[in-house]
Amino acid sequence: MTGSGYLFRPPRSTPESRAGRPPRHRVERRPGMVVERDVAVPFGDEGHVLYVDVYRPDTDVPAAPLVSWSPYGKHNPAPIGQIYPAAGVRPEWTSDLTTFEAPDPEYWLPHGYALVLADCPGTWYSEGRATYHSPEEARAFADLVEWAGTQPWSAGKVGLSGVSYLASLQWRVAALDPPHLAAINPWEGWNDTYREVARHGGIPETSFWPYIWERWGASTTEIEDLEAETAAHPFFDEFWASKVPPLEDVRVPAYVVASWADQGLHSRGTLEGFRRISSEQKWLDVHGRKKWAYYYEPEMVERQRAFFDHFLLDRPGTGIESWPRVRAEVRSAYNEGTWRDAREWPLEDVEYRRLFLRAGDGSLGWAAPGDEEEAGYDGLGSGLAPRRATFEITFEEATEIVGHVKAALWVSADEADDMDVFVALFKLDAEGRQVGFAYYGQFEDGPVANGWLRASHRELDPERSTDSMPVLAHRRALPLTPGEPTRLDVEVWPSGTRFEAGERLLLVVQGSDVMRYPEHLTFARHRETVNRGRQVAHTGGRFDSHLLVPVLPSRPDARAGA
Repeated sequence: MTGSGYLFRPPRSTPESRAGRPPRHRVERRPGMVVERDVAVPFGDEGHVLYVDVYRPDTDVPAAPLVSWSPYGKHNPAPIGQIYPAAGVRPEWTSDLTTFEAPDPEYWLPHGYALVLADCPGTWYSEGRATYHSPEEARAFADLVEWAGTQPWSAGKVGLSGVSYLASLQWRVAALDPPHLAAINPWEGWNDTYREVARHGGIPETSFWPYIWERWGASTTEIEDLEAETAAHPFFDEFWASKVPPLEDVRVPAYVVASWADQGLHSRGTLEGFRRISSEQKWLDVHGRKKWAYYYEPEMVERQRAFFDHFLLDRPGTGIESWPRVRAEVRSAYNEGTWRDAREWPLEDVEYRRLFLRAGDGSLGWAAPGDEEEAGYDGLGSGLAPRRATFEITFEEATEIVGHVKAALWVSADEADDMDVFVALFKLDAEGRQVGFAYYGQFEDGPVANGWLRASHRELDPERSTDSMPVLAHRRALPLTPGEPTRLDVEVWPSGTRFEAGERLLLVVQGSDVMRYPEHLTFARHRETVNRGRQVAHTGGRFDSHLLVPVLPSRPDARAGA
């Protein structure tokens, strides 16, 4: 039975309108491979089937199944580099058989693998109603895993691979522990849809979230009406809880890949997934590159294969026994950085230090200022003062900041009982020029990190919050008193950045999105604001506004490397 609060509507588009063809089972042969199209796989208790394409080696030797679970259409080869030219995926890295965010059959089949590409229930021609990140979808996925593990061509141990949606559902199905599931590779996958995608800090996301379920909405049945549901559930309730996987129930071996770049989408959830799953055998790579390029980069494909060779095919000599449990790239500039090895996430060696805000001169400093000062800005503005408040520190020695940052801000609104606060961290070079980073899969001028908070959502979840990572409860609205300073603890999403001596960290506080790109480009936007009038950041004295930053021990010799 569908979880509390689920609503349904006719599909957003028909499969035919998006180049789909009614399912017809057929077998194709290509050099070295057999392609079986539109295989009907039963799932659930209602007699429904979902349709999958199977790519397998043209041999009698059983192959290890890699399953990719997608709402984007298994029928439509869609190499990332053709759809998003700025994504950094080189044409030679994928073949024409590669579907959106999924593995490339031409690479994997010669190494003893079969690929199973599935259209999720209720999408395209698969039967049932489409629900997204739901318990029902997870159970259907588990049925497919068991099917893949028991076919005559299957070696029995099943792995999961893919990016974004193809990664997010890995958390859900792994928590069910289907017997034939042997390893997962979540590559940039959120797990908490409310906090990480639909409502950042309680502020509605108005671009990616409405757009993406249009992409998921090709169907011949009914689809989940995410627009109506999001409007009906402004707080974190049973509906949103039904879309969160029980991460602690995941025990299967996991190779988790996250990035600093997917601020407002996958960065937080992928790292939280690694931290919270119970797998005894788990590894984390967290990088500062573009997510799709990193997935298809030949060196990283080889690393994926080493992981799956070990757990699906029991091959010796994969080298994963020597992998560090965690490795994190500390960026110095776009596509430049050095790697840190660690035993856990958050990194065990970080020291949390306070950088205090001083409104009078717009500085950040390690010592708390004594005088109370304030910086006002237009709550509906963006850009230069007086539309934002800025604070800056020039580092006297090389400093590496790796992990979550907390922005503890004392703020007030002159005329309103609520306010939206947007926080961004930037790196500036010694001359004050912004140093850009990979951002949201396609951009190269991104910030160090972002944070968001609607003041009425400031109540913390005491069971999940830590000193360094505030987790909002999102259970009720707590209005502000106009003109009265109130403390907000803003979760600034995780990042990893090196600052040389003489380089600067810039904090921006304003009432609207700090990063802005043309409307047709996909990234997180927040157009539905509660802001009105002047807003104020208070510092010094009673108002200990500060950043709590995770500082790694200094490595003066760690210079940038490509």
